[in-house]
Amino acid sequence: MTTIDYNAEPLLHVEGLKQHFRISRTYTTKAVDGISFDIYQGETYGLVGESGSGKSTTGRAIIRLYDPTDGKIIFDGHDISGKLSKEDEAYLRQNMQMIFQDPMACLNPRKKVKEIVAQGLEIHHLYSSQEELDEKVNRILDKVGLSREHATRYPQQFSGGQRQRIGIARALVMNPKLVIADEAISALDVSIQAQVVNLMKDLQDELGTTYLFIAHDLSMVKYISDRIGVMHLGHIVETGTTEEIFSNPIHPYTRSLLSAIPHPNPIVEKNRVSLEYNKDKEGVDYTKGTIHNLTKTHYVLATEEEFEKWSKIAAEHPDVF
Repeated sequence: MTTIDYNAEPLLHVEGLKQHFRISRTYTTKAVDGISFDIYQGETYGLVGESGSGKSTTGRAIIRLYDPTDGKIIFDGHDISGKLSKEDEAYLRQNMQMIFQDPMACLNPRKKVKEIVAQGLEIHHLYSSQEELDEKVNRILDKVGLSREHATRYPQQFSGGQRQRIGIARALVMNPKLVIADEAISALDVSIQAQVVNLMKDLQDELGTTYLFIAHDLSMVKYISDRIGVMHLGHIVETGTTEEIFSNPIHPYTRSLLSAIPHPNPIVEKNRVSLEYNKDKEGVDYTKGTIHNLTKTHYVLATEEEFEKWSKIAAEHPDVF
């Protein structure tokens, strides 16, 4: 089990990140609008929210698939926010990897598994001989639960769960410091989801990998994450440890998400009440909110009045979930 030192320098520091997309001359979509968070070495930071909240865009901006509109991204002491130098780009590509949502769309159907997994090693020349390259590929296939015979097959010859394991192997063969898992399990069956998440946890314990785990399934995020950031309409509205978010949610959006989690007990499920949250109806303007700390790790985006009101509601109705 990896011990996380929250007093150390964070592995990833994101400050005021904005990712805007100009749709027309008069309209710009603010997919990510000034978010800040830190991820520490060896931890799993879960980023949750409904579809369209800006989670995947955040991940793609951090790994520089998009050029961020504004803000600062510091990764392991390297500033990767603006125009990247060749050295910083090479460092980023070797030490940050991504597991994509659709395991089939991100695997080249014309390449064999061994070619897909070895691609990063070949690009960055991280091997000295063909034998070493083959050994690295075979070793990571063993680690993700695939046999060495699978190396000569094509992606379309595998099931969805096996394809996702190939995606994980491709990311981890580089031995990266940070892996961004973008809805990595949402396309899989529930039983396969559990296998893949357990695999990711085992690999984290063994290799000390750090994850940014992007998802909308809160029960899975609760299982895998050390800390959670709740995202809505381009803003992180609440952040805390998994325990803090699930036992003491303050922001009404967080509370509405938690209230929507189905309960396995049919009697409890029958009486479960889903809370509704409408930002416009409640008159909430995220751009006017400031960070309010409840603990060192737990904070909420709100104005003074909103924070007072929401804290009171949370105190009066602690067992709503």
